[in-house]
Amino acid sequence: MRRFQLMRSFPFPWFRRETTPNETSPLIPKADSDKEGAEAAVHAGTEGSLDQEASQQISDGHNQATEASGGTRVGRPRRHYSSTDYILKYLLFISNLLFTVLGLVVLVLGLWGLVNKESLAQEKIGSIGTDPMLLFVTVGFVLSVLCLSGCVGALRENCCLLRVFSAAVLVLVTAQVLVAIMAYSLQDQIGGFLRTGMLSAMARYQDDLDLRFITDEIQIGLQCCGADNYRDWEINMYYNCSSPGVLACGVPATCCVDPLENGTVWNSQCGVGAQQLGEFSAQSVIFLGGCLGGISRWVEQHTGVIGVVATVILGVQILTLLITTRLLDSIHWSKARAEQPKV
Repeated sequence: MRRFQLMRSFPFPWFRRETTPNETSPLIPKADSDKEGAEAAVHAGTEGSLDQEASQQISDGHNQATEASGGTRVGRPRRHYSSTDYILKYLLFISNLLFTVLGLVVLVLGLWGLVNKESLAQEKIGSIGTDPMLLFVTVGFVLSVLCLSGCVGALRENCCLLRVFSAAVLVLVTAQVLVAIMAYSLQDQIGGFLRTGMLSAMARYQDDLDLRFITDEIQIGLQCCGADNYRDWEINMYYNCSSPGVLACGVPATCCVDPLENGTVWNSQCGVGAQQLGEFSAQSVIFLGGCLGGISRWVEQHTGVIGVVATVILGVQILTLLITTRLLDSIHWSKARAEQPKV
């Protein structure tokens, strides 16, 4: 049936009917004189070409009528979507495009940081695992690749890319839920991990600009000094009391209560010798509390905000997963409807 319809759609020369009137046609009376036969012979060529063009126009009109009535089409079938499907399709495309650009920006920023700090050099490659820029590279790469697959899959209606995208989003949602459960049940172990990471950052404070920046921001923002107290800075080789330098037995200027001299000039030497002071004397110069306690208090004060942000992020991911699933179902349904043979 399908082969017969394809042959009818195209006016192949060997299937074309002869439409030129001749002597055997029942609608044309036979010639009564030689004059009528001569006139028919003169105009035979012109009528043949006109009839061929008319036949082609009739065939084209038949094809258009077949398509308009929902008949079988040759080539790629048209897919039928509702207005909601189109809105969801382009919403998925635009959102993934924005996150793809964001992922590329984060990836470029991380690579720039690694190159600028020469972290890829042979003498520093061993400590690249603790480099904060590596986190930017990883997050940027995963985000850009994942969102690019969703972006192209939604635009091109590619089921394979959309399946990969939806599977990756499902894995991320599952991982985030598991991490939240583990974080709630392993609060004591997380505190130990934070303490180890803080001490490691303090030990490399002078050698790694990124760790120095992060440590300074934590101490300024939370008004703290060290991991547990200000004496933790002895772990740093420059602030150790056995160090021969001018920073020996001191703390960074970000530990100081008032690091600005006369309110305008940054006094980088305000924490010199602070470790030798007792708590009563040091409290007027530096912050005595450690940053781990400050982090715990900050988390307790902002538990509601953290919960709302986490819920919104998780909800957006679940909504994206539902939109992708709906788009996949629409694509499969439209394909099945378009490929269904018409009677």
